[in-house]
Amino acid sequence: RSNFSSAMPKENFMKRMFRTHSLTFGLLTMIGLLSLSALMLSGCGKVETAKDESTDSAVVTNVDHSHGGWWCVEHGVPEEECAQCDKSLVVKFKKAGDWCEEHGRPESQCFLCSPARFDKFAARYEAKTGHKPPKPEE
Repeated sequence: RSNFSSAMPKENFMKRMFRTHSLTFGLLTMIGLLSLSALMLSGCGKVETAKDESTDSAVVTNVDHSHGGWWCVEHGVPEEECAQCDKSLVVKFKKAGDWCEEHGRPESQCFLCSPARFDKFAARYEAKTGHKPPKPEE
């Protein structure tokens, strides 16, 4: 007989081995779960923005396309002034002589005739939100 088997009976050896393996497995599992949690939580709370290639300012990417907000994303003007969405405004703009017959919108909002006209509306958007506005879709 060896000294090892007489000093530690087989049952004690098995219990000790089981405890050691259980602890090792438990520790590895905990480390894995903590690493996974850290990886998952590292992306939380970040706001996605796109960069306008012409400047270093952030451009809003999560915009409200419903017509309930104050900004008309499709046409690049405040919703309450958008004659393309609210046809009741057409008469007012035409009466004031502010109408582009070619594009069917107020001349002051016709970015097709003069893209620079958008700058005035963009400045209002920036003053209110602190971000550059999304480019008009039409």
